[in-house]
Amino acid sequence: MTSSDPNGVLVIVVYEPKTGRADDLAGLIARHESTLRKLDLVTDRPFVHGRAGNGSFLEMFEWKSEDASRSAHDQPAIQELWGAMGDACEFKGLSSLAEANAPFAHFTPVLFSNG
Repeated sequence: MTSSDPNGVLVIVVYEPKTGRADDLAGLIARHESTLRKLDLVTDRPFVHGRAGNGSFLEMFEWKSEDASRSAHDQPAIQELWGAMGDACEFKGLSSLAEANAPFAHFTPVLFSNG
């Protein structure tokens, strides 16, 4: 078995919407992929999105490298987007989700247009 990119880093992010902000957050998540792709920071692996039972969104994607993930913090477009996301959600770990306790965690698939 080989990885799609030997330097790639697969990440799973949990976004727990703040009260009344789920729709705002969904719009921001929809922009996330296109923003990272425009800056050539992620591999060609498709982004995967889901929804947990508590309403949190999950996003799984692959950075091109550890360096790419760190350099994202220096990109104004990403900082603006991440700031808006932080206003609309709490960033959580997988262990915050009840589903994480199951050996086969199930989530509802979500499709976002790549705005």
